[in-house]
Amino acid sequence: MTTDDATRQTTAPDASWRRQQFLDLVEFGRASLREDGGAYWLDDDGRPVVDRPVETWITSRMAHTFALAHLLGVPGAGEAADRALDGLRHHLADPAHGGWFASRGPADDDLVGTKQAYAHAFVVLAAATAAVAGRQGARALLEEALTTLDERFWEPEHRLLLDERSADWTVVDPYRGVNANMHGVEALLAAFDATGEGEWLTRAGAIADRVVGWAAANGWRIPEHFDERWNVRLELNADRPDDPFKPYGATPGHGLEWARLLLQLDVAAGTPGRRTSAATSLFDRAAADGWDGDGFAYTTGWDGRPVVARRFHWVAAEAVATAEVLHGVTGEQRFADSAERWWRWIDAHLVDHERGSWHHELDTENRPSGRTWIGKPDVYHAAQAVILPELPLAGSFAEAARRAGPILAPSGSR
Repeated sequence: MTTDDATRQTTAPDASWRRQQFLDLVEFGRASLREDGGAYWLDDDGRPVVDRPVETWITSRMAHTFALAHLLGVPGAGEAADRALDGLRHHLADPAHGGWFASRGPADDDLVGTKQAYAHAFVVLAAATAAVAGRQGARALLEEALTTLDERFWEPEHRLLLDERSADWTVVDPYRGVNANMHGVEALLAAFDATGEGEWLTRAGAIADRVVGWAAANGWRIPEHFDERWNVRLELNADRPDDPFKPYGATPGHGLEWARLLLQLDVAAGTPGRRTSAATSLFDRAAADGWDGDGFAYTTGWDGRPVVARRFHWVAAEAVATAEVLHGVTGEQRFADSAERWWRWIDAHLVDHERGSWHHELDTENRPSGRTWIGKPDVYHAAQAVILPELPLAGSFAEAARRAGPILAPSGSR
């Protein structure tokens, strides 16, 4: 063990550590930007993987992160957001049918034309954050993205988002999923903060309350997969337990992420405390199932036992972020204790102090592993987690950053 390793394990990361982490993550992410717009997948060293397609969800996440950094005063972040947004407007937009391709590349005519609610929710998030940040053209992009989400994915009879359609929108996949709806809530909260239109807040609440109902009826383990009538399919993908987007069983990281979103929803709606009990129940179940004392499992069975025990960075990011928010909302010391424990673990095992960013996947011995996630595709989860404790709680990160102001601007430039 090196001296630096020993120091990291005995000194809890603090506000200055988190702020520097945010700056480092934003800097790491700059390499993802294409000259003509959009964002590449990054490898372990932060180099663009040019033989992989450019993904709409990654481009959107990076645009959101750079716009957030701009609001916080990071030099050059606004221009970086603009380049990512240009990729959404031109490289990834479908000029024939509207909406956004799932991905494009490596060659320009290599298209995955499938229309995904997951990816479109991130386009809304990116455009909303950029609109709050005052980036040129962002409001027009947000209006287009919201119209698409509304007309192509919203199922008014269920008050939920369907998952996937064909490139020309005519064929609707029968699968329905909670993951796209979770990021739909995140996007709709950001859209509400950007536009002031109450319908987006109402929809976010409707989705969240439906998911809370399913979780409460299932021991606070969230059912993830459903058929076209929203009948639960608990055994879906039992043969593919480590699928990166549709894994079998319960996903503790999603329980944690939903808990945070419930608290943000209450702030946006002006109903403090309404969903705190549900958020606490989701957190407690996910932490009990997922945390083994030395890392978080990716998935568990419906009995709470690990199915995929490998550690994914985004799960730890959501765990520590939610612990921080629950401590702020409830004042309970146990949440602060959990946050401190997990920050130490993140610094010791996930932060790549040599090459930058966070390892996206570890094995059960906390060694870097690339079985499901290869490289370091984007910095969205980690960047949000490290900056959240430095911001006031709001419905969206964009609104929180707007209220905080340019707290990361270089000295003398504020």
